[in-house]
Amino acid sequence: MRTERLQYEGYLRREETNATILALSKSGTPIKQIVRQTGHSRKLVRQVIRGERHDVFRTRQSLLDPHLPWLDDRWASGCRNGAELWRHLTARGFRGSLRVVSEWATRRRRAEKADAQNLQRIPSARTIARLMTIGRDLLTKAETVTVAAIEAGVPTLVEARETIAEFHLMIRRKAEAGLTPWIERARASLVASFASGVAKDEATVRAAITSPWPNGQTEGQITRLKLVRRQMYGRGKIDLLQARLIGAE
Repeated sequence: MRTERLQYEGYLRREETNATILALSKSGTPIKQIVRQTGHSRKLVRQVIRGERHDVFRTRQSLLDPHLPWLDDRWASGCRNGAELWRHLTARGFRGSLRVVSEWATRRRRAEKADAQNLQRIPSARTIARLMTIGRDLLTKAETVTVAAIEAGVPTLVEARETIAEFHLMIRRKAEAGLTPWIERARASLVASFASGVAKDEATVRAAITSPWPNGQTEGQITRLKLVRRQMYGRGKIDLLQARLIGAE
């Protein structure tokens, strides 16, 4: 099913991420450099290196695994009765119990029912934005079904999510050369307004990507200025404010 495939694909991506980070760490690459090369957060990199990132996906072998393609074909042809499926499987050499096949049929019916319900009930824009940007390993079963339905019905949202992910990766890796091509691609997607804003202030965005200096000092001074101004509210004008700020240096 699509939801199970999404969960498995997310598991494979996480495994690939873990392997890449561990390989860089074993080669002596510092954490700061790993963050820039991979585009992942410092917190995630540290968790992987320390062995604190435990995957939620667990593979479990089942007697049904070799027969799943046949079961999918029979289910698609209209055979939805667990007992009947079990009798046919037994004739094909299946050695499991009726309960195993009945539980598989029950899960399949519930998944299809959940798909139908989620397609009929359109989530809010805020909910869709959260589901499309949250990590796959943090989604519940119902949320995974919803995401699968959204991705199948609105592929442009998937494209927009990937476009934003590329922008974040470009900033983390300090890949300033990819900004112009990214703007051109983003202008043809759902995030065109954001791309236009980046293009209008492209020089500033390039400086933010390439400069090693953050704007923490600027934001701190602005916060300090606002704090002093609020403390003086109704007591003085710009001359007193200037005197307080300069005198405090």
